[in-house]
Formats: sequence, C-alpha cells, structure tokens
Amino acid sequence: MNITQYKHHADFTSEPVTLQMLGAPSKPLRVGFILNDNFSMQAFTAAVDALVTANLVSSTELYSHLTISHTSNPVTSDLSIEVSANITLDQIPLEGEDALDILIICGGFRSSLDEYPPLSDTLRAADKQGLTLGGIWNGAIHLAHAGLLNGFGCAAHPDNHAVMQEHFSQVTLSVNALVIEDKRISCATPASALQMMLKLIEQTQGKDLVTGIREILSCDRVAENGELILFQPGDNPAFPKALRNLLELMRSNFEEPLHLDELAAFVSMSRRQIERMFQTYLDSTPCRYYLELRITYARRLLQQSNDSIINISVACGFLSTSHFCHCFKKFFGVSPSESRQQSNS
Repeated sequence: MNITQYKHHADFTSEPVTLQMLGAPSKPLRVGFILNDNFSMQAFTAAVDALVTANLVSSTELYSHLTISHTSNPVTSDLSIEVSANITLDQIPLEGEDALDILIICGGFRSSLDEYPPLSDTLRAADKQGLTLGGIWNGAIHLAHAGLLNGFGCAAHPDNHAVMQEHFSQVTLSVNALVIEDKRISCATPASALQMMLKLIEQTQGKDLVTGIREILSCDRVAENGELILFQPGDNPAFPKALRNLLELMRSNFEEPLHLDELAAFVSMSRRQIERMFQTYLDSTPCRYYLELRITYARRLLQQSNDSIINISVACGFLSTSHFCHCFKKFFGVSPSESRQQSNS
C-alpha cells in the first residue's frame, strides 16, 4: 500500500493542541563539574553534551556549567587530554547571584579513591547551602568520604563496589548504573552519565525538551547487517509494528497531514486503539505527536535553509501562517523569525 494515497488537504488540528514547554527559569541552572585527576573524559563530555544540547534545542540558555580543579590547572583526563578548569575548589560560588545549583564530582578508572580533605570540606559546605550533589564513575566515593551518602543509595563503577562495601557500610550501593534520590545523584558509566543529566533536565524542563535532545544525540544506530543507519524519533524495535508504521506514515506526510481516521484505516485499528497505543508507548496523543514532528521539522528548515516562513509553514502542513507561528511559539517559546535570528547570531 502506498502511503501517499492517504494525503488530505487539511490541517491536523481538529483535536485540542496541548503542546507546551515548561517556562524558562529566570536564570540558567548552574552546574559545576569537579574534575579529579584521570577523570573519565567520555563520561564528562556525555554529561556536558546533554546540557549544551538542551540550550540549543530550547533556543535560550537554560543551563550553564563550570569546570573545577582541586588546586592546579589544567586537569588531565584518562585519555591524557588536558582540560582547562574555570576555577579551583576554593573559588566555588556557593552563595549569592552566581551560586551553583548542582555540584558533580567526575571520577575515572585511575582516579584516586583516597579522601582529599579540602574536597570533603567543600562538599559539606555545598550540602549546607542545599546544592544537589552527584558523582560520575566513582565520584560518589568522595561524597561518601564526606559523610553525605549515609542513608542514601548510590551508583558507582563495578570496579569500585568492593571498596564501597568495605568502607562505607551506611551507604546503600546499587546494582543500577544510575541512582537519583532527593538531592543525591550518581552514575557509573558514560552512558548513564548522559541518562543522569537527561533525567535532571526532564525534572526541570519536562519531557518535550528531553525528546528533542535525544533526537539530536541519538541520531544513528547499527542495523543487523552492521551498517550505520539514521535513527528516527520513535524508532524502537520494542514498539508494536502498527505504531512504527504509523510513525513512518506521519514522517512521510508533513505537507498534507493525515486525519486520525486515515491513520486508523492504514493499520486497521480504531481511533481509540491508536490513542491508547500512543499514550502507552509515547506518553502523548496522536495529534500532539504529529504536530511535534511537524514543528520540529519546521525549526530545522528555518535554521538550515533560506526558505520563507510562508513556504516553510506550507511544507509542514499549515494552511495558515498565523496558525503556524502560534503553534511554533507555543512549543519553542519564540516566533519562527526569532528562532531563525537566534540560529544566525
């Protein structure tokens, strides 16, 4: 069956549009990364990449970050790559306008597990100020040295489990690669470092922003034959075949969006069955998800082409430019013209 035969000249907005992003904070959330010698470069960059990409997706600065050394500068990573730190431990802003909100210790396979008293003192001072404290790889061990994980669960690299169990009996060591409890966060691997930051972003800005970040950072996957192929939003082998077919149908029909009845006919399901399936697997409605795909596609065209806003609105299935601008601003917080200006600045 040719998917194009379902094209229909109508704007897919017959159901209420509820797309919204959480409001941008009055100032960026400030995250500090304490770099221990021989810290995992891959885990550190995965965490920072999530924050940087969040700012790109949102079109405004939601997060800022600082790199912090113990005393010297720069700090050498596990790849023997030196990273210049912005400040040292004794310069960490814990109060006032520039105070940090989150402080994360970045460890690595060859990072020292011994207590460093100035670091412990800094972490205790940060805890008194109410900062969220975290560890990457084996960074949580330093929170344990400072007595800040007693009664909490934490994640650490498997190579360090024996040390944790031997010396910190009041800490609940998890078999999971990622643990978030109240104002304690920890992860054990580079992949879980990314997931940890995505969880934090979801808590502060919502799932829609995280969906956009995942789309950018998970843009390819390995096929069964070993070839690298592009990853599309919603592509998940765990999804029912009917859902994957519907997502492909939506992606193939932006200019002339399909009605829900047409989508239902294609997969031989009722409207209600499709709605339940989208809610179960995507935590969304078909209408909202379809609109997200089209709006995101429109944003790419705005930032990567010189097409007029009128032409882009038509290419994304909006018969009214005013309605396109309204939906775009409701989702991204800026108008299409403002989004284009920001990408060119």
